Amino acid sequence: MIEREFFFKRLKSIISLTVLLFLLSHAYAQELKLNDLEYFETQGVNVLVYNNLFTGGFNDEKNAGIELIHHGVRTAQGGAVRLSNTPEQWDLVPEIPTRKVDRASKSIESTLRYKDYDFDSRVMVTAKGSGFEISVYLDKPIPKELEGSAGFNLEFLPSQYWGKAYLADGRYNRFPRYVVGNSVARPNNEKPKQFKGYKTYDDRGTGKFIDPLPLEKGRTFVLAPDEPSRLVKITSQDADLMLFDGRVLAQNGWFVVRSILPSGKTGKVLTWTVEPNAIKGWVREPNIGFSQVGYIPKQQKVAVIELDKKDKPLATASLYRIGNDGGASEVFSGKIISWGDYYKYHYVKFDFTSVTTPGIYYIQYGNFKTNDFLIENNVYDKITDATSDIWIPIHMNHMFVNEAYRVWHGEPFKEGYLQAPPNTDHFDLHAQGPTTDTKYKALEPIPGLNVGGFFDAGDFDIETGANISVVQNFVQTWEYFKPLRDQTFVDQKQRYVDLHRPDGTPDVLQFIEHGTLNLVAQAEIVGHMTQTLSNAVLDNYHHLGDAASLTDGLPYNPDLGPYERAKDGRSSGVKDDMWAFTSRNPRLDLYAATMFAAASRALKGYNDDLSARALVQSKRLLKEATDLLAAKPEDNSPWGASANVGTNLQLYRATGEKQYLDKFQELLWPALDRNVNSTLLTALNAVPHMDAAFKEKLRPYVVKYADYIKGLEKENPYGVPIVLGNWAGSGAILNFGTTICFASQYFPDVVAPGEAFKATNWLFGCHPYHNYSLVATVGATRPKAVFYGNNRADFSFIPGNVAPGILFRKPDHFENYDDWPFLWGQNEGTIAGNTNYLIFGSAFKNLVR
Repeated sequence: MIEREFFFKRLKSIISLTVLLFLLSHAYAQELKLNDLEYFETQGVNVLVYNNLFTGGFNDEKNAGIELIHHGVRTAQGGAVRLSNTPEQWDLVPEIPTRKVDRASKSIESTLRYKDYDFDSRVMVTAKGSGFEISVYLDKPIPKELEGSAGFNLEFLPSQYWGKAYLADGRYNRFPRYVVGNSVARPNNEKPKQFKGYKTYDDRGTGKFIDPLPLEKGRTFVLAPDEPSRLVKITSQDADLMLFDGRVLAQNGWFVVRSILPSGKTGKVLTWTVEPNAIKGWVREPNIGFSQVGYIPKQQKVAVIELDKKDKPLATASLYRIGNDGGASEVFSGKIISWGDYYKYHYVKFDFTSVTTPGIYYIQYGNFKTNDFLIENNVYDKITDATSDIWIPIHMNHMFVNEAYRVWHGEPFKEGYLQAPPNTDHFDLHAQGPTTDTKYKALEPIPGLNVGGFFDAGDFDIETGANISVVQNFVQTWEYFKPLRDQTFVDQKQRYVDLHRPDGTPDVLQFIEHGTLNLVAQAEIVGHMTQTLSNAVLDNYHHLGDAASLTDGLPYNPDLGPYERAKDGRSSGVKDDMWAFTSRNPRLDLYAATMFAAASRALKGYNDDLSARALVQSKRLLKEATDLLAAKPEDNSPWGASANVGTNLQLYRATGEKQYLDKFQELLWPALDRNVNSTLLTALNAVPHMDAAFKEKLRPYVVKYADYIKGLEKENPYGVPIVLGNWAGSGAILNFGTTICFASQYFPDVVAPGEAFKATNWLFGCHPYHNYSLVATVGATRPKAVFYGNNRADFSFIPGNVAPGILFRKPDHFENYDDWPFLWGQNEGTIAGNTNYLIFGSAFKNLVR
């Protein structure tokens, strides 16, 4: 007991000294400056003020508002007037109609508007020495219905703070590793203000809505005094600060510091002073980008080193080889070549291509040593195995999926799907139009849809567009590369899947069958392709865990009371049935026609009945979709043009009919003229089935693409297309790499095969922010450890998952959290993306061979 008391006294003394040193050092800290990119910065601290806005789609994506990038990591975000203590993903978020930068006063002012409540506020952020002041202004008092709900929030990333200390008015405490805290039930199950507009939020019983209580309250908070790189002091003279743990309501919640806005007041109603610690002389450690998978001896080997702009590049780097006795020896030393600045950092390159001896190596750059990697001829042989053996079968819907002693999920959605009612908006950006576009009435069961198909991603819906791409990807993999790998047992009659258990049939054929079963059912039963087969209520949609437990597996019976089960056990009073959103989209039908034509070829001789049904639906949907589109304004988008081109190509290959060949030729060349990058892969897929004249006519477009590849070398230090949107760019990298593989196969004199290694280098670790492989378990030394999947609450991954990757945050920050899985734009693998990886990986391995 005495030792324990001594420990805590000692800890208190250390923290007190740290806080004192922090406060003293602030008198000499470098001031925050308003830079040309319109955010505040000093070395080690960036403060973004509505450079990134809240979206109207998924609302709170934890990527917007006032944000703090603290010693290279975005540790705080969401700074805004909010209507909840701990905002969830679908909470109302403010529009930001105005943003004004005043360099004279070193301030940025933005208007925040909640149109649902006709409520406006203004938030001004002003640099004050080494910190900044946040002031909230109201021109009109808070609406009565928002009194006590409207407050100012700033959210802090739990993974960067758990286990660390904090002080509230001098009282010591620690951020919990796992959510612990108190909450209260809302009286009469009152729906919170931030859920306005979501009529289908919850249908799971009374007492669902709760309010977390604050962990602490005070006027001065000091966060992480025991970790200087995360130390932040927040003070308020005119309102209490409260600390909440948002994980009480949702696993993706953050720690929230919040003050309630006063009622009945106008003018400046709230002021915070925020002082992030900047470590004196801090320079970000170099990020040495290289392929965690390794290299084959003959390929080009270039490490890209990302440096703080205040870091002076070294003259050389070295390569060390680890001997069989465990000792390491330097085998190569080479010059560092500067590439230049790219957004926030400076980039240099280290070329060690001349090292070709197989072995175990690591890179030494100054005092920084990488983990080891291999140079060996077989390093790429297994890059797709985890994806095809584990990730893909786990995402097979309407099946019981087993792996050794583990059940990944039971058979989901035995009760099937109901017709979504007209004029229904869906929280995953779908909508049912004014009619059902089917013979089924609102909420009427649509029989036969609960077969086949794949979960989209981290949720359990069937996104029809994604599933169409998936089957097309499987067919291309099968037809071009004929992978005979058989490591999965699939029994459609039993609705049972067992991993690592061969059954005598190539897995890819079974995957084609499984995807086609659902899509053909949609075409035959609904009459066209649905938008999605998804959840009726939001409470179901954000379900984590076993997909089979998302619903009770029984059709809803309106004659039963809530949660009552029929005496015969065949129905229940639970409104948890999935819905089919059936508004017709002829473009989607056109894509389905493309896929059905391809699937009919692949399934012939394996499942002849399904093959024939797929071909019938391909021809029907092509005709109907073409007629429907003819009645609409011309769609010249590359997306639409490529769909029509591809459909006719696939139908020509399936039937040999000249009408489809002629139409393909008619549509292809204008599509290539509009956008060669998006259409070239379709044209390359046609080469084996066309004559020599076609190939020569295609050559100038391949030359144009080769010029595009060369231009990327000047555009960024990695020489790949880097996406700067709110979904990271692994998909673009995969398409880029696949196009190179096929272009180099048919036009090796134009596109060198070695260009494809740029794609694998990026995927396996040579990219900004960190050097982890973006494919789960691929890159044995250091693949990413956490992903956004349906097991994300466990901070885990599903082997073979491909992350979207390195997400760009405006105006100049790249990131990929590997300690926080809940940002889908950088961590969520999708069924379409992962099967796209299967094509690329197969094409790449073929190229290497």
